[in-house]
Amino acid sequence: MQTLWFILVALMLTIYVILDGFDLGAGIIHLFAARNEDERRAILQAIGPIWDGNEVWLIAAGGTLFFAFPLLYASSFSGFYLPLIIVLWLLMLRGIAIELRSHIPSSVWRSFWDGTFFIGSALLAIFFGAALGNVIRGVPLNPDNYFFVALWTDFNPYSSNPGVLDWYTILIGLLALAVLTAHGSSYIAVKTEGDLNARARRIARWAWIATIVLGILGTIASFSVQPLIRESFSQRPWEIIFPLIALAGLAGMGYFNLKRNDLPAFFSSAIFILGMLSSAASSLYPTVLPSVTAVPGLTIASTSSSLYGQTVGLIWWSLGILLAIIYFTITYRLFWGKVKVTREPQANTAKTGESGLAG
Repeated sequence: MQTLWFILVALMLTIYVILDGFDLGAGIIHLFAARNEDERRAILQAIGPIWDGNEVWLIAAGGTLFFAFPLLYASSFSGFYLPLIIVLWLLMLRGIAIELRSHIPSSVWRSFWDGTFFIGSALLAIFFGAALGNVIRGVPLNPDNYFFVALWTDFNPYSSNPGVLDWYTILIGLLALAVLTAHGSSYIAVKTEGDLNARARRIARWAWIATIVLGILGTIASFSVQPLIRESFSQRPWEIIFPLIALAGLAGMGYFNLKRNDLPAFFSSAIFILGMLSSAASSLYPTVLPSVTAVPGLTIASTSSSLYGQTVGLIWWSLGILLAIIYFTITYRLFWGKVKVTREPQANTAKTGESGLAG
């Protein structure tokens, strides 16, 4: 049961990264792929009906972590308090930027919120990547299984008192930025036509190259920083399937992009993210939060709730996830298809705004 919940939590976080990842990627390329107000509005229309629903998976994953592995939830949420607050503010700024940019028909007003949307999206991608880097590297656990990490200390991942940011976590953050840029660009290419489609595809190609370079560096660094990864692959050689899935997705991203097959390129990007995160989770299992001190890291056995609680939770979780799947299936089917780059009267834009699309 503990292993099952480990898989389910990892799966929900992966779904969040895949779904909300292309929203973040759309925000990252928003200022560069779109050359005018009509194209910027088209990008927002592409994500408008679904962006806030995609973030539900992050909340659901946190709630699942709360009852399946309460000690992990308590330890990580208190130790990562500062970066979590930063992430919360960035999430709010993204939402506010989307909702408010068209409330006043002013180019200065829109430019300000467009810049906020870009900064919030880019920093979220970097912080989510840095969070993954912290989990892989480990944290300074004390004998009570709690910890606190400053935003940065000496930028040394081998230190017994590392910060949230060091050269390794920044590297993983930049890798996440490249991955989500490619993912979001591929999605915008699927949803648009004409010049905007071509520019999105071009950005995806450059982000794909950056992903290859940073992915190689990040893999080498991960094996160096975290010995558990080497031990895991030596003890469970079958785990090589996850890196192979990631490599297949990475190859598909480049191949289908060059062939101008946007939908397969987008799905290949999702496969790459799935393989990459599955590889990271399986290489740490059964550890859920490694330690850089003499205190043993947190494992699924030391952090899980009772068997009764996990069993009852599985029943309610199954019902909830079924409803979520139905909702997302209906939503994506309703809003599937290309978004047209059309001119809209300024007064009407100010009246309706992009928030009306989400409704």
